[in-house]
Amino acid sequence: MTETFTPRSVLVTGGNRGIGRAICERFVAAGHKVASADLGGEPPAGVLALACNVADSAQVDAAFAAAEAAHGPVEIAVANAGITRDGLVMRMTDEQWDAVLAVNLTGCFNTARRAVKSMMKQRYGRVVFMGSVVGLFGNAGQVNYSATKAALVGMARSLTREVGKRGITFNVVAPGFIETEMTAVLPTEVTDGFKAQTPAGRMGSVDDIANAVEFLCSERSGFISGAVIPVDGGLGMGH
Repeated sequence: MTETFTPRSVLVTGGNRGIGRAICERFVAAGHKVASADLGGEPPAGVLALACNVADSAQVDAAFAAAEAAHGPVEIAVANAGITRDGLVMRMTDEQWDAVLAVNLTGCFNTARRAVKSMMKQRYGRVVFMGSVVGLFGNAGQVNYSATKAALVGMARSLTREVGKRGITFNVVAPGFIETEMTAVLPTEVTDGFKAQTPAGRMGSVDDIANAVEFLCSERSGFISGAVIPVDGGLGMGH
């Protein structure tokens, strides 16, 4: 069965680098109208650049307003923006805890809340939260980060129950170890360790994540909601 293509208005948070950039590039290549809400860097060609701190609801509202003025009501929202402030629990500061929750969890809430406002009127929408395999099985030194990523599962499932009848889906993509600009500077022994932990025997690519996001935002995924899709080479299976 051939899928009828409909260009959509897409907003990606944290879309200027790494995984978010690959997602923007994928949507642009497919013919969608794309905006990136980010604080640093430049988005890919053909993507509307919007300065936005997702932890600030007013800035998120303004980013959506700008995207909708340019491209029409947002129909696809990918809440990808995230940060880390790692540290063992006995040494983790309030600032480290609060900063990660503000961006990774409150930022996703701000994004979803504003997305729903537009999508409810259209009775159509796709929302994808960028989780992590460590949100499913934890990681020492990342109690703040792991907690935010685990919380996104509850957020997606609660929103599915709340507004799923309006044609809006909410899903979580949970990457494993992915090759990005951040991991490229790590010592070889560290990346070799990542590969050794992964049954697939390699690290994933940003395109692996974009593949999953693209599917969850397509017409083919309309009956999938509240799901967690691990893209981790088998690293977190069973969790």
